[in-house]
Amino acid sequence: VQLQASGGGLVQAGGSLRLSCAASGSIFSIDVMGWYRQAPGKQRELVATITSGGSKNYADSLKGRFTISRDIPKNTVYLQMNSLKPEDTAKYYCNALKIPRVYWGQGTLVTVSS
Repeated sequence: VQLQASGGGLVQAGGSLRLSCAASGSIFSIDVMGWYRQAPGKQRELVATITSGGSKNYADSLKGRFTISRDIPKNTVYLQMNSLKPEDTAKYYCNALKIPRVYWGQGTLVTVSS
C-alpha cells in the first residue's frame, strides 16, 4: 500500500485546510485509515481514523473542528480542518492498517500562524 498525502500549507489562525490521502497498490481490505500528526519536539499523536465500515474516531481535543471522510471510488481519505489554531501546527501523516501491517505516508506540513 502506498499513501500520498497532500493539502498542507500555511494558514492563519481561524482558517481551514483540507488534507487528502490517496491510497494505491494493494488497497483491497484496508481495515482502517487515519491521520496522525507530530509537532516539533512532540510525539506523534492520533488525529482521526475511519474504518472500512465507515466508523469514525477522533482525538477528544479535536472533535468538532476536524472531520475525516473518504471517497471510496477515489481510494482517498480526507481531513477537513476548521478553526485552526497555532497549536495545530504539525506534520500530518496518513496511515493505513491492513492487518497485520501498518503503512505510513510521507506527511504533509501544516503551519498555522497567529
